[in-house]
Amino acid sequence: MNEVSLNGDSHIEAIPTIKQKALRTNLNENIYGTFAEIGAGQETVRQFFRVGGASGTIAKAMSAYDKSFSDDIYGIEDDQRNQTENRLRKMLNHETNIIEKRIQRKNQPNKMFFCYANTVATVDFAKKYNGHGWVGIRFQINPKEKYNEIILHVRFKENTASQQQETLGVLGTNLIYSAFYHFNTPKKIIKYLYDHLNSDQIEIDTVNLSGPIFKDVDNRILSLELVKNGMTDAVLFGPDGNNLLPAGALYKKNILALRGRFRPVTKVNEEMYLNSLEMFLNERHVDKKDTVVIFEITMVDLTTDGEIDEKDLFKFFQGLSLALVIFNSTTTIIGYKLYDFLPNDIVSIPVFIMPLYLTILMLRAIEIYYRLAVVTGGIIGPLLFPYIGDWSLIVAGLVGGSVGLIISYLLNKDKINV
Repeated sequence: MNEVSLNGDSHIEAIPTIKQKALRTNLNENIYGTFAEIGAGQETVRQFFRVGGASGTIAKAMSAYDKSFSDDIYGIEDDQRNQTENRLRKMLNHETNIIEKRIQRKNQPNKMFFCYANTVATVDFAKKYNGHGWVGIRFQINPKEKYNEIILHVRFKENTASQQQETLGVLGTNLIYSAFYHFNTPKKIIKYLYDHLNSDQIEIDTVNLSGPIFKDVDNRILSLELVKNGMTDAVLFGPDGNNLLPAGALYKKNILALRGRFRPVTKVNEEMYLNSLEMFLNERHVDKKDTVVIFEITMVDLTTDGEIDEKDLFKFFQGLSLALVIFNSTTTIIGYKLYDFLPNDIVSIPVFIMPLYLTILMLRAIEIYYRLAVVTGGIIGPLLFPYIGDWSLIVAGLVGGSVGLIISYLLNKDKINV
């Protein structure tokens, strides 16, 4: 029977039930993998066993619940904790290696392997800690491609261990289903993880996607989606663009927080940062090696008309760089062409301006390696001019900049994380 559609009807997306998600996954003859769950029963794999057809999907399900067993299988953590991202990645690596060894590709050329894992701690008996943990999946969409990963950190908000276990089972099923059936819409994966759940049950505060199908995904944008959708209050990401767990990144650290719009980053921002950092490091009990600098920006400063303006966030600098390249290239070509037509008195002006400009640049440079870059280039340029002529300016710039960059790296590699 055809469904009646009336003028004025709104489109309502049909959300599959947890049983439907598990069953659809089980009935796909090419999806095949393992489950490894620690700390909250085996609630995720239970969903797949209950709906039937699991023998074609589940190669193995295990729970190394005892810490000694878990450490023997996956290795002992340096901090002696099991609910860490490093432990989760060890579990995924271990289970992936096993399934690749035991299931011969030549006999199963179309199988898309996956490994689902979680390592969590539910609410304790005294109810002092609500519980948290790491959840992840490593999976293939094409048997001939490398694996992809989705890794989450979650915080439980319910009051009993049984409720938290059931919530984890729903989240895990959503994660597996989204990995295989929503991988082409990464931003929507965040929303689909909360199917049949709400933010009063569980909080997702960290998410990282990686792999060939996510090569164009910016994890910073995904982290902003978490805040925008009310899934968490704040997110933290590092210089590499991946999201960080604040509890881990800031544990026992001296924290200097700088709030601003940073649109764009200005000289004032830079000087405030350097001066405040110098004052902070002069405080008693502040160790430079244990100091972390955080740049804080609110969602209000990242949104336009209530929406995250991604172009304003990341495309702005690409556009600015392109504009500068075009401008510099154009003016260089024009200057080169006009050289033969201008009087010698005018052509000679840059000869006097350039040393003055380099001197001002060196004096204004805040960091020592900036000055070294200018000085190195200024020395090398005249020495090379008799041999390579006008190319000496380009080579001097490259060498001077490289020297400054190397010195900057050597001076800062053991210092402060920003």
